Amino acid sequence: MSQIAQIYNLELVRTAAERLAGRTDGLPGMAALYGPPGYGKTTAALAIANENRAYFVQMRSAWSRKTLLEKILIEMGAKPHGTISQMLDQVCEQLATSRRMLMIDEFDYCVRNDATIELVRDIYEGSQATLLLLGEELLPNKLKKHERFHSRILSWIPAQPITLQDAAALAPIYCPGLAIGSDLLEHLVKLSGGSVRRVSVNLAAIYEAAAVEGWENVTRATWGDRPVYTGEAPRRAA
Repeated sequence: MSQIAQIYNLELVRTAAERLAGRTDGLPGMAALYGPPGYGKTTAALAIANENRAYFVQMRSAWSRKTLLEKILIEMGAKPHGTISQMLDQVCEQLATSRRMLMIDEFDYCVRNDATIELVRDIYEGSQATLLLLGEELLPNKLKKHERFHSRILSWIPAQPITLQDAAALAPIYCPGLAIGSDLLEHLVKLSGGSVRRVSVNLAAIYEAAAVEGWENVTRATWGDRPVYTGEAPRRAA
């Protein structure tokens, strides 16, 4: 979907990127955005990465240090080659020269391995670039075990649960041309557990139902007792 809703977490990432870019010399150059799955962290970071021409890499559980460096270099448009040390130098040189931010999503996978977390610290120290790290809600606690890394975080940014205002911003994207009542949006937010993803799924379902029913506007009363996606598995029928 090409449109991006201007939800609060998007503004949080934008502000963090601006603070990192404009920081005073001598201040740390890393920030961490953390929160439960479904809060829209990745989508928000990707949008800001596009705005700022930042490099964006989503870590995977099976990646080694070498793989991480290779993926970063590919994102940079460079051909990975050489040893880990040589690729590290390549990454640092490109970050220092381009002065572009590096975003690493699913950073919890990096924290599992001391060697990988040290590699990311080497990238930062070797380039003095700005790094935005995205992870789940326990990421700050996990990083406390790595004091040399933890002390280099300038901003800790807790992702926020979806609000009614956020839901209203999402509605035109997932329900184009359809008027959604504020009472229905409030109902979706209440049942979402804070998840942007769940509200988005429900809005898409509302749009599909409206197309079938011929609705031009949908309120809580219109929706009635139709199910709302909450992430819970359905119970087995008796």
